[in-house]
Amino acid sequence: MKRTRQIHWENPEPAAKQALKMSGIDYLNAMGAGQLPLPPLLYTLDFKIGELEEGSVSFSFRPQEFHYNPIGTVHGGVISAILDSAMGCSLHTLLEIGKAYTTLELKVNFLKAVTTKTEELKAVGKVVYVGGRTALVEAQLVDEKGQLYAHATSTCMIFKF
Repeated sequence: MKRTRQIHWENPEPAAKQALKMSGIDYLNAMGAGQLPLPPLLYTLDFKIGELEEGSVSFSFRPQEFHYNPIGTVHGGVISAILDSAMGCSLHTLLEIGKAYTTLELKVNFLKAVTTKTEELKAVGKVVYVGGRTALVEAQLVDEKGQLYAHATSTCMIFKF
């Protein structure tokens, strides 16, 4: 039986331009408050914004069939995407106006299979270190009981725009 899914989102370009004029935490808080649209990726993968504080951000998702790879488990790219989002946004909370970041490298350890039988999962990202030009961040993907499904680290480059 074929399944369908319809996704709607707003144009992300105006919000991206606003980001240039705001601190990272103010920008993310504005999205969380509905004052700026969420990035289309959140709608595409059905991620939800969780807690947001300086140096730490979380996202959650409930594994669905549309997340599956050919062998019937959630694709590693979906897991990597939510971990990368939590890590990047945790760093974004600490950025001043006029600063941005990009991921230089990403390492993910997949520890437990994720399927539609898995309960809601939360990716919790936190900043480990911030220097003048680079930052180290990490995230864990856990279920509601605290069971660890994946762990990631990332090095980010910080730059002025």
